[in-house]
Amino acid sequence: MKHTISLTLAGSLFLALAGMQPVHAAVDAAAAEKLMKSNKCSSCHHATKTKSGPSLKKMAEDFKGKADAEQLIITAITTGPEIEIDGEKEKHKKIKTTDEAQLKNLAQWILTH
Repeated sequence: MKHTISLTLAGSLFLALAGMQPVHAAVDAAAAEKLMKSNKCSSCHHATKTKSGPSLKKMAEDFKGKADAEQLIITAITTGPEIEIDGEKEKHKKIKTTDEAQLKNLAQWILTH
Protein backbone atom coordinates (compact mmCIF):
# COMPACT_ATOMS: atom_id res chain seq x y z
CA MET A 1 0.00 0.00 0.00
CA LYS A 2 2.77 2.44 0.94
CA HIS A 3 4.55 1.62 -2.31
CA THR A 4 1.41 2.42 -4.36
CA ILE A 5 0.92 5.74 -2.56
CA SER A 6 4.58 6.66 -3.14
CA LEU A 7 4.30 5.86 -6.85
CA THR A 8 1.06 7.82 -7.12
CA LEU A 9 2.61 10.87 -5.41
CA ALA A 10 5.75 10.63 -7.54
CA GLY A 11 3.68 10.37 -10.71
CA SER A 12 1.52 13.34 -9.71
CA LEU A 13 4.57 15.43 -8.90
CA PHE A 14 6.14 14.52 -12.25
CA LEU A 15 3.01 15.53 -14.15
CA ALA A 16 2.74 18.79 -12.23
CA LEU A 17 6.37 19.71 -12.88
CA ALA A 18 6.20 18.64 -16.53
CA GLY A 19 3.45 21.17 -17.15
CA MET A 20 5.34 24.09 -15.62
CA GLN A 21 7.00 26.68 -17.83
CA PRO A 22 10.65 27.47 -17.20
CA VAL A 23 11.26 30.67 -15.23
CA HIS A 24 13.27 32.12 -18.13
CA ALA A 25 11.98 30.88 -21.46
CA ALA A 26 14.32 31.05 -24.43
CA VAL A 27 14.67 34.47 -26.00
CA ASP A 28 13.02 34.87 -29.40
CA ALA A 29 15.67 37.02 -31.08
CA ALA A 30 13.71 37.36 -34.34
CA ALA A 31 10.64 38.69 -32.49
CA ALA A 32 12.78 41.11 -30.45
CA GLU A 33 14.52 42.41 -33.57
CA LYS A 34 11.17 42.82 -35.33
CA LEU A 35 9.75 44.78 -32.37
CA MET A 36 12.86 46.94 -32.26
CA LYS A 37 12.68 47.60 -35.99
CA SER A 38 8.96 48.42 -35.99
CA ASN A 39 9.54 50.95 -33.18
CA LYS A 40 12.58 52.47 -34.92
CA CYS A 41 14.80 51.75 -31.90
CA SER A 42 17.72 51.15 -34.26
CA SER A 43 17.78 54.80 -35.22
CA CYS A 44 19.34 55.49 -31.79
CA HIS A 45 20.59 52.05 -30.63
CA HIS A 46 22.98 49.62 -32.35
CA ALA A 47 24.08 46.19 -31.18
CA THR A 48 27.70 47.18 -30.55
CA LYS A 49 28.18 50.82 -31.55
CA THR A 50 27.14 53.93 -29.64
CA LYS A 51 24.82 56.11 -31.69
CA SER A 52 22.73 58.84 -30.08
CA GLY A 53 21.76 56.17 -27.54
CA PRO A 54 23.88 53.49 -25.90
CA SER A 55 24.59 50.24 -27.71
CA LEU A 56 22.71 47.11 -26.70
CA LYS A 57 26.05 45.71 -25.55
CA LYS A 58 26.60 48.73 -23.26
CA MET A 59 23.08 48.41 -21.84
CA ALA A 60 23.62 44.70 -21.15
CA GLU A 61 26.90 45.51 -19.39
CA ASP A 62 25.25 48.25 -17.30
CA PHE A 63 22.46 45.93 -16.17
CA LYS A 64 24.64 42.85 -15.63
CA GLY A 65 24.14 41.35 -12.17
CA LYS A 66 21.07 43.45 -11.34
CA ALA A 67 18.19 41.26 -10.21
CA ASP A 68 15.65 43.76 -11.54
CA ALA A 69 17.40 44.38 -14.88
CA GLU A 70 14.48 43.10 -16.95
CA GLN A 71 11.98 45.33 -15.15
CA LEU A 72 14.29 48.36 -15.36
CA ILE A 73 14.51 47.96 -19.14
CA ILE A 74 10.75 47.48 -19.47
CA THR A 75 10.15 50.62 -17.41
CA ALA A 76 12.58 52.61 -19.55
CA ILE A 77 10.94 51.58 -22.83
CA THR A 78 7.33 51.92 -21.70
CA THR A 79 7.27 55.12 -19.62
CA GLY A 80 9.10 57.63 -21.80
CA PRO A 81 11.68 58.84 -19.26
CA GLU A 82 13.64 62.02 -19.84
CA ILE A 83 17.00 61.32 -21.47
CA GLU A 84 19.88 63.44 -22.70
CA ILE A 85 21.02 63.31 -26.32
CA ASP A 86 23.91 65.49 -27.45
CA GLY A 87 23.42 67.72 -24.42
CA GLU A 88 19.71 68.19 -25.09
CA LYS A 89 17.02 66.72 -22.84
CA GLU A 90 14.10 64.92 -24.45
CA LYS A 91 11.63 62.17 -23.66
CA HIS A 92 12.62 58.64 -24.66
CA LYS A 93 10.07 57.27 -27.11
CA LYS A 94 7.64 54.72 -25.70
CA ILE A 95 7.52 51.32 -27.32
CA LYS A 96 4.28 50.64 -29.16
CA THR A 97 3.19 47.48 -27.37
CA THR A 98 1.70 46.63 -24.03
CA ASP A 99 2.09 42.88 -24.53
CA GLU A 100 3.99 41.73 -21.43
CA ALA A 101 5.50 38.72 -23.20
CA GLN A 102 6.87 40.91 -26.00
CA LEU A 103 8.29 43.41 -23.53
CA LYS A 104 9.95 40.70 -21.45
CA ASN A 105 11.35 39.05 -24.55
CA LEU A 106 12.82 42.34 -25.78
CA ALA A 107 14.35 43.10 -22.38
CA GLN A 108 15.86 39.61 -22.15
CA TRP A 109 17.18 39.92 -25.70
CA ILE A 110 18.88 43.23 -24.86
CA LEU A 111 20.47 41.55 -21.84
CA THR A 112 21.99 38.83 -24.07
CA HIS A 113 24.26 41.31 -25.82
